[in-house]
Amino acid sequence: MLEIVILPALSDNYIYLLRDSAGNKTAVVDPAEAEPVLRALQDRDWHLDYVFNTHHHGDHVGGNLALKQATACKIVAAASDRSRIPGLDIGVADGDKVALGQQLFQVLAAPGHTLGHIAFYAADSRALFCGDTLFSLGCGRLFEGTAEQMWQSLQTLKALPGDTRIYCAHEYTQANGRFALTLEADNPDLQRRMAEVTGLREKNLPTLPSTMADELKTNPFLREHSPSLRQAVAADPSEPPARVFAKIRLLKDHFR
Repeated sequence: MLEIVILPALSDNYIYLLRDSAGNKTAVVDPAEAEPVLRALQDRDWHLDYVFNTHHHGDHVGGNLALKQATACKIVAAASDRSRIPGLDIGVADGDKVALGQQLFQVLAAPGHTLGHIAFYAADSRALFCGDTLFSLGCGRLFEGTAEQMWQSLQTLKALPGDTRIYCAHEYTQANGRFALTLEADNPDLQRRMAEVTGLREKNLPTLPSTMADELKTNPFLREHSPSLRQAVAADPSEPPARVFAKIRLLKDHFR
């Protein structure tokens, strides 16, 4: 199994350090800054082989060049974002495979938050690194893409096995949950998840990873089929799912 170390960074980012011990290879996902990564590598006596970037935003690529200079690692990201990913070495696209030792990652196109956004899925370890496309109890803002694109991206991710562990890039779960409760206050799974989240955050512990099975029960952006949620956003029963999703996203944009 893939060894995964969660490294907090900036105000609410998570950087993921990945280790395949069988193949003696290490990667880092979305290094917002280099220092926490270099410190973790030194503490474990690991060598960094790859950086995996899900998209080009500064809080996901901020550590790229410093890590490359310090370790000579290779940077893997969407080929379509070559001009926006610092130090990109290996350009990938939807359906490509990336090997980390004996672990194989499938590249999934996930536009919406940005046009070049991708996710990395390790099937053998049931682990998804989805950047800012899918959050626990939420999804990313539409900075470049359309609601239809984001909805399609989420359909791709929600089709993964239920035991897939969700490693997103921010600690937004508690705030996302407060919004979710305004739409499905009577959802018992959501109530249980929020109680769990509250307990974790009181101890300053990560609320991640979540699982796809839990997200399908609690995340409003994956539940546009829910009659109670449709009623909460005044959606007609015949309204297309992507349009219901767009209504939910718009409400979240203005939620405080």
